[in-house]
Amino acid sequence: MIKKKTLVLGISVVLLSTACKTKDLKMSGEKTEIVTEKKEVVYQVFTRLFGNKNTNNKPWGTIEENGVGKFNDFTDKALQEIKDLGVSYIWYTGVPHHALIRDYTAIGVSNDDPDIVKGRAGSPYAVKDYYNVNPDLAVDPANRLQEFDALISRTHAAGLKLLIDIVPNHIARKYEGKSNPAGVRDFGADDDVTFEYQRDNNFYYIPNSQFEVPDTAQPLNGEVTALSDRKFQEIPAKWTGNGSRMAKPDKNDWYETIKVNYGVRPDGSKDFPELPAGYDSKSYEEHFEFWKDKSVPSSWIKFRDIALYWTGKGVDGFRYDMAEMVPYEFWSYMNSAVKMKNPDAFLLAEVYNPDQYRNYIRLGKMDYLYDKVETYDKLKDIIQGRSLPDGLSDIQKGMKDIEHHMLHFLDNHDEQRLASPEFAGTAEKGKPLMVVSTTISTAPTMVYFGQEVGEAGSEDAGFGTHSRTSIFDYIGVPNHQRWMNNGEFDGGLLTQKEKELRDFYKRLLNFSISSSALMGDFEEIQTINRESTAGFDPGIYAYTRWSANQKLIIVTNFSWISSSSFELKIPSDIIKKWKLKDGSYTITDQLYKVSKAQLEVVNGEGKVQVAIAPSESFIYQL
Repeated sequence: MIKKKTLVLGISVVLLSTACKTKDLKMSGEKTEIVTEKKEVVYQVFTRLFGNKNTNNKPWGTIEENGVGKFNDFTDKALQEIKDLGVSYIWYTGVPHHALIRDYTAIGVSNDDPDIVKGRAGSPYAVKDYYNVNPDLAVDPANRLQEFDALISRTHAAGLKLLIDIVPNHIARKYEGKSNPAGVRDFGADDDVTFEYQRDNNFYYIPNSQFEVPDTAQPLNGEVTALSDRKFQEIPAKWTGNGSRMAKPDKNDWYETIKVNYGVRPDGSKDFPELPAGYDSKSYEEHFEFWKDKSVPSSWIKFRDIALYWTGKGVDGFRYDMAEMVPYEFWSYMNSAVKMKNPDAFLLAEVYNPDQYRNYIRLGKMDYLYDKVETYDKLKDIIQGRSLPDGLSDIQKGMKDIEHHMLHFLDNHDEQRLASPEFAGTAEKGKPLMVVSTTISTAPTMVYFGQEVGEAGSEDAGFGTHSRTSIFDYIGVPNHQRWMNNGEFDGGLLTQKEKELRDFYKRLLNFSISSSALMGDFEEIQTINRESTAGFDPGIYAYTRWSANQKLIIVTNFSWISSSSFELKIPSDIIKKWKLKDGSYTITDQLYKVSKAQLEVVNGEGKVQVAIAPSESFIYQL
């Protein structure tokens, strides 16, 4: 019996052979799909923070005090450095124009009310105008859309693709479509506000009521402004973004936003055509054909047109916020339309309910979903000593039919920073998590800017809390700023440990995007080694990955204190699949080019002497 121990965390070993591959076939339910030739890597940047050179970091500071990044900060040099890190896509977070506290009336933008804005810089998920971009991000706010167009061009010229956010579930409480194309009516402009619900209303209403500001702390930390009066005119009140039906939302509700109506009645029943049986195995073209002659709710059309507008500008895909709060039939309608314009569009959704994963992938035509409540949560439990790593195998087995669609990450704008005391504790302790997250499946890997240099999110930004880099405030990101080096983007101010960490990420990510085995098969070797291998300590986890041309053995030691030495067993069924004859095979480290070991195959079974130090990773080549 294995006794559970408190784990203290660290190392990874990967054995591989050389070569490239063409394509692998993966099963998705009853449908066979062709998986892309290489692993994708998404680099998420909080656009407002990325280029900010100001290190003042005053809580609740203004742009003048704390600074702000611009589109123009993504220079050719910056983009090339991101590309060279091993990145395929940049997700520019916070691009659509959202509510914020700054006077832009000179360019025709109304001021937002601090009583319904979170922080000073505002939430990127309270979008105010979907056909324009955040004026904070432009050198010349009047020409902000042209500056973003130029960033699209620079991104593509660097050999990268880009994503932006679309948030169909909710919009800013004070939405004003000042940039609507000709013929586009604003959200709510045609609503009958005397009804709580009608199919083609864009919002849900609370008839005969007036919106009341929730009992929150004083906006802007008590700073007195003309609009900070604990009042906001909204008659009748609308449902709040998270579904609250109260005219006075709770302070923990998404009170800065209003819920969008997709034809779901207040009782939860659907007021729109549903997909017939069998559409879970049909193509996006067939989904598109299904919707062509159907009458759908007004909100469906509005958001489809928004997505097509940005697709037409050259945006290569979208990250959809809280996608599971919107019916998957809508996603079928919109995503099939996007794919008809750009078959290669990268469509990533925030979905947290495992029971709905397959609906959003197969019926909603999503390419990728967050693998948060399975792999991410398990890795966090492991590094914090709440779980043995063995359960990672069960997760992979349970999601075998959809694993390619489950994007892996350890850090993003919503979560605690990997290097924070509240998560791994240090960036070095996060290394084995990164190896597993990157190599355990064919899914894309995502890195949040600053993660690769150990950013811990410890600043007191104001509205935002420590351990997460604030998305609500004007703030600098210290470790990232040291890499940015006043716009040189050469890491010139990084400490030696930070340079070594970024080098680790660069080596790992570039390996991942060139590895054919990481787009191939998975089989754990955890069970046999846990049961019969002396020295196989509780923090160790092992599995294999392979393709026709490349064979990997991945061994991870999540302990950051204990080194381990043991003879790792490679079962005969794997040796047979790999067509290895009895003999000795030299394996050479590919991450750091310094270490060698021997894979001994005797009577059809493999053994490798492994010596694993805390928080260290190796990639060995056969």
